[in-house]
Amino acid sequence: MTDTALTELAVQMMIATAKLSAPVLLTALLVGFGISLLQAVTSLQDSTLSFVPKIIAVAIALVVCGNWMLHELVSFTHQAFDMLPTLLGG
Repeated sequence: MTDTALTELAVQMMIATAKLSAPVLLTALLVGFGISLLQAVTSLQDSTLSFVPKIIAVAIALVVCGNWMLHELVSFTHQAFDMLPTLLGG
């Protein structure tokens, strides 16, 4: 097991994590920003007003991007298992 191979696997893992979490996090960020802007304009300070739309938007993002996310995760898992003999020195 070389340091280079282990570092490459760690970098691929972090990239996969960022790619998989981006649609959900960006959706929550954009909806949260929009609701906060709406609350600031209308002077509404209800905390549940931002919670429910975020949950709905994140659920929609998961439904829309779920197939792609699963494909990326399976692809990364196949790559990791294909690298396993190299990492173990065989």
